[in-house]
Amino acid sequence: MSLFGSKPAITDDRRSATRRPANARGVVCAPGVETACLIVDLSDGGMKVRLDRGAALPREVVVVDVAQAVAYPATVVWQRTNEAGLRQTGAKSLRGLAPARLVGAREAWLRAGGR
Repeated sequence: MSLFGSKPAITDDRRSATRRPANARGVVCAPGVETACLIVDLSDGGMKVRLDRGAALPREVVVVDVAQAVAYPATVVWQRTNEAGLRQTGAKSLRGLAPARLVGAREAWLRAGGR
């Protein structure tokens, strides 16, 4: 027994899916909001983004991966200054016909240089 106590060597990760580093250029879209971001990491159920500027995000957003032409509808779980953690529901392609709810995301993708 230690007088100073002990800390666990490994902290429990509450995420159900493994995070993969992404380092991808993106755009966060919502009604009245369109801001550049960096998709820091990505998993099957969520992602972490670093915003270009510290803007307050609404609860529901769409994150666009510009290079992959993919939109991720997501819910903001936490936000600290210019970083945010989001729970995403699945990737949707922005090439070809996009669902009506993703028209704004497709337009943001085109403005960001998507082709």
